[in-house]
Amino acid sequence: MSIKKQIDPQKVPSHVAIIMDGNGRWAKNHGEPRVVGHMSGVEAVREALEAAIESGVRFLTIYAFSTENWNRPKNEVDALMDLLVSTLLKEVDALHKNEVRLNAIGDINQLPGRCSETLREAIKKTAGNGRITLTVALNYSARWDILEASRKIASQVKSGELELEDVNSELFAKNLSTTALPEPELLIRTSGELRISNFLLWEIAYTELYFTDTLWPDFNKERFFEAIVDYQQRERRFGMISEQIGASEE
Repeated sequence: MSIKKQIDPQKVPSHVAIIMDGNGRWAKNHGEPRVVGHMSGVEAVREALEAAIESGVRFLTIYAFSTENWNRPKNEVDALMDLLVSTLLKEVDALHKNEVRLNAIGDINQLPGRCSETLREAIKKTAGNGRITLTVALNYSARWDILEASRKIASQVKSGELELEDVNSELFAKNLSTTALPEPELLIRTSGELRISNFLLWEIAYTELYFTDTLWPDFNKERFFEAIVDYQQRERRFGMISEQIGASEE
């Protein structure tokens, strides 16, 4: 039986997030510059998106560029920004045709002008689509997002719009850049690294984590389906015990 056929359509996670790691190592293994690894990683994004659609996932969030990535060599950062623009221009029509809604989280205003403009145009063009939402985390870090939410709430308390007693988890979540997204049930990280890298720290409190040694450019549909099958074999307890979970399902 193929791995795809092992997926239970009744237990597919609604939201899958991915830390796409390993482009540089993939390029090194193939004797190529790092930028070639990033270019090859674009095809892996296509594969993951197609697999998400085929398996019934409604939200796919990918970690494309963190606030810390600005510390990389300038030529690599410039190449990544150029790749972002060229990929958006090339893919936006296909995204629209396949009813994919493009979304972005992060400090988009600090991206180079052409990048932010191209991104906003692509988001606008696909805004009415509802098959799946592809969220790209760009110039994003979870700490940045949490600090921004804290500042917004503190400002509202200071101005009298909110009382301190009004501040709770629900209000805080509404002030995050991910407010329109459900919390991810599954987080995938490629390349064998076992860390979260400042990604969706608030949102993944009860998320299932899946780590694979596969480098991102080699991550294809089969690897995505394997992650879904692995997720479906787990018991999500949310602080409860197995007996409580079983009783609630009866």
